[in-house]
Amino acid sequence: MPVAISYPGVYIEELSSGVHTITGVATSIAAFVGWAYQGPVDEAVLVESWSDFAAQYGGLTNNAGIPNYLGYAVNQFFANGGSQAYIVRIAWNGLLKGGTGTPAAPETATATAGAILDLYASSPGTWANAYSVSTVLGATGRFTLNVLETASGAVVESFANLSVSPTDPEYVVAVINADSQYVTFVDPATPGNAITPPTGTLTAATVPLATADPAPKGDGTVLVPNDGNFEIALGSTPSGTNTYGIHLLDRVEIFNLLCVPGETDSPTIQNLQQYCADNRAFMIVDAPQLATTAGLAGTGPVGNGGVGNLGNLLYAPNSAYYYPWVLAPDPLMGNRPALFPPCGFVAGIYSSTDADRGVWKAPAGIAAGLSGVLALQYNLTDAENGELNPLGINCLREFRTYGDVVWGARTLAGSDNAGSQWMYVPIRRLALFLESSLYNGTQWVVFEPNDEPLWGQIRMNVGSFLQGLFLQGAFQGTSPDQAYFVKCDAENNPQSSIDQGIVNILVGFAPLYPAEFVIIQIQQIAAQS
Repeated sequence: MPVAISYPGVYIEELSSGVHTITGVATSIAAFVGWAYQGPVDEAVLVESWSDFAAQYGGLTNNAGIPNYLGYAVNQFFANGGSQAYIVRIAWNGLLKGGTGTPAAPETATATAGAILDLYASSPGTWANAYSVSTVLGATGRFTLNVLETASGAVVESFANLSVSPTDPEYVVAVINADSQYVTFVDPATPGNAITPPTGTLTAATVPLATADPAPKGDGTVLVPNDGNFEIALGSTPSGTNTYGIHLLDRVEIFNLLCVPGETDSPTIQNLQQYCADNRAFMIVDAPQLATTAGLAGTGPVGNGGVGNLGNLLYAPNSAYYYPWVLAPDPLMGNRPALFPPCGFVAGIYSSTDADRGVWKAPAGIAAGLSGVLALQYNLTDAENGELNPLGINCLREFRTYGDVVWGARTLAGSDNAGSQWMYVPIRRLALFLESSLYNGTQWVVFEPNDEPLWGQIRMNVGSFLQGLFLQGAFQGTSPDQAYFVKCDAENNPQSSIDQGIVNILVGFAPLYPAEFVIIQIQQIAAQS
């Protein structure tokens, strides 16, 4: 701030440097969407380990011996180098096939302890039928509330020294709603989710958690990818009004990778591609389980819906397609082999590659080995790989020396015929990283005086950010002039733009292209006399 001058002498005044540091955003926060046995259905929850997921969503589950892919994909993500993932659990009330309707609210059955504690299961699903609530009276009107596994009697949660007084620090409503993973006082059937606090004298009791409602609503029926119920609950149709399913991600600050394990229906994938483009994210698309090399070579990546080519769309650059499925041990079936969609494994490879090398490195090659894999559904030959790669289909390959690896780095806009500038996964993802980082890092510009001093600051700030990436090896070129540029001056900010309150910033970068084809020329040297 200005120094008050009052006497002859030397004054020190600190001046603002005008530097606004731009920090690169995360690049490999994944989002997994699908059916789970339990867990929240009204928010996308961040998990940072497999144990986090298992605690909230029930871990691995199967349906008559067939894996429910969400849990397995998350497990495979963390096993292959993933570090953070948002989970969206979808649920559906009813048995609608391809029609219209509204997904289930997080409604479950109620339990009453002595007609006083009106508790609800914390999320929908038949999982709640296996639990009970017990209250144990203590001294001075306080009590302990336990959540039990009914069959074994084991206590899974215990809250001691509770009170029914709203002014008490250990007020039962506040404690349970804040800390319990199994029960809540929030009545999902009440408008506004109002809380009805317990009153009166507490009576010790043990009651089943879900017996009061003879027909619990929610997703007791498993939702399976590519089924009408699953796709309605997914809510991917870009109507702009959905607030459930995939649109729970609208409220998270950032996600980079989208996986809907096992979903291969073309119209649904197209909607998800658009959703990713709108959110500067990237989708990892599974080939259908029954896809074959010959079939894909003939039709391209159309999915089992067969409607349109997924690569001939405006939003195709924000997605990549992987084939075939992966054979891995299933812990729920005695570790016998089972087939799994590749997206969970591949998302983990994306994450580990970003951490080790940077988002500009293709998540493929001999270092992109799959962990926790027994084999691949098909062991592709070079010739078969050569049929699929030009179509923008990334293959998983088995090599005797390197094991099972990701052996492709093209987007769904990456077919040879498309000629897209976003042909390669690392180039598209680098652009998304730059866009998100610059979007966040230039918010300070809004409402600043739009003239040369501002433009100079913008050039300095954005240039410093790009220079840091250049020094990390993110761009082509041996000098900054060859690698990137930032233009923000009177030429691209004429008076007409200034009058409209617009400041234009042009950023260019020279991406690194992956060495997809390595050609070694060998020549025999003629004998010298």
